[in-house]
Amino acid sequence: MTLLEFKDLHVTYTGSRGRIPAVRGVNLKVAAGETVGIAGESGCGKSTLAMAVLRLLPKSAEVTGQILLDGEDLLAMGWGRLRAVRWTGASIVFQGAMHSLNAVHRIGRQVAEPILLHEKTTPAAAAKRAEALLERVGLPPSRARSFPHELSGGQRQRVMIAMALACDPDLIIADEATTALDVMVQAQVLQLISDLVTERGVGLVMISHDLSVLSSVCDRAAVMYAGRIVEQGPAHEVFTNARHPYSAALGAAFPVIGDPAARKNPGGLAGDPPDPKRLPGGCSFRPRCAVAVERCGEEHPELLEVDTARVSACFVAQEGEPIVVR
Repeated sequence: MTLLEFKDLHVTYTGSRGRIPAVRGVNLKVAAGETVGIAGESGCGKSTLAMAVLRLLPKSAEVTGQILLDGEDLLAMGWGRLRAVRWTGASIVFQGAMHSLNAVHRIGRQVAEPILLHEKTTPAAAAKRAEALLERVGLPPSRARSFPHELSGGQRQRVMIAMALACDPDLIIADEATTALDVMVQAQVLQLISDLVTERGVGLVMISHDLSVLSSVCDRAAVMYAGRIVEQGPAHEVFTNARHPYSAALGAAFPVIGDPAARKNPGGLAGDPPDPKRLPGGCSFRPRCAVAVERCGEEHPELLEVDTARVSACFVAQEGEPIVVR
């Protein structure tokens, strides 16, 4: 069953530089109990896509298209209905826990706050439930009396996950939720998230530039470039057998431990993503592409099926040619 669906979503910011298209025609589905990863360089539109779900974008953002949660268009909701959906229907885990937590309130109070706002319960019952949530994410209930600065980075991230689970949402969005953590704590948090998805059957959208995270945790992955999805398919296959040159470049840039060839000849991608205000004609990736053909400069490639459960916005892949970037 489809839990979340983006339909031809466009997000354009208006500022001193004029109109800047950040998301351009994204179509994506997330099923209940499924984990979908979104990858791409900084500025490709990943976080804008996440913020659009709960309408957390600034007033300068113009949003068109549809974002359906259980079939209901989030963009068409009144503020009262949207307020009810936040936390209960969908919640978000941000990257910087220290910036998201209130420094002057104890952890338990912050976890209990959405419970008190959305459910008919007493402060004592909400506090007890907050302690149970902290225990569920691997923190002792006594930590409810701590302030954010008294916790480590990994512990604060666990608190953010507990808050996201506070009202039993159907959908969780994790925006670079493990980026600032060391590898051991990251592994623990990722295991925790995976277990919660399995146990509760929630849908999870995981945004990250760490391909190893997406490959190991996600069922499917979508790769974004210049505001568009350029490839989508099973997560492990997208990064090990890419059907778009940008996905292949991302995978090649990831170091392979124990591989001397990868160490001596690291992959990567020259140049920078295009300025959203000055996108090149044809395929946006063409100026950085190692396999571009003449057609790439003349036409914009649509996202079409290239393999079973794989879609790619690349003329070369659509013609059945292999994608090789090294």
